[in-house]
Amino acid sequence: MAGRSSGHTAGAFDIRTVIALLFAIYGVVLAIVGVVQPQAEIDKAAGVNINLWAGIGMVVFAVVFVAWARLRPIVVPDEAERGASPE
Repeated sequence: MAGRSSGHTAGAFDIRTVIALLFAIYGVVLAIVGVVQPQAEIDKAAGVNINLWAGIGMVVFAVVFVAWARLRPIVVPDEAERGASPE
């Protein structure tokens, strides 16, 4: 894996990190709404607290995306290695 050693990682600019952040924010909001919503609203959804379960699912999805971004980072080549030859 000699090609992976040169360059630097995309870090916070990796699209997977941005997607994970958005899913985490919406997931936490949904989980909070699911915890504080009245029982009458849960009964309308056939007794399933769908906001809570969807929020938990979104947070788990965000954790998977962050793990994927950490385990398989995108390597951005350095400026000198991009082949910046005059044409």
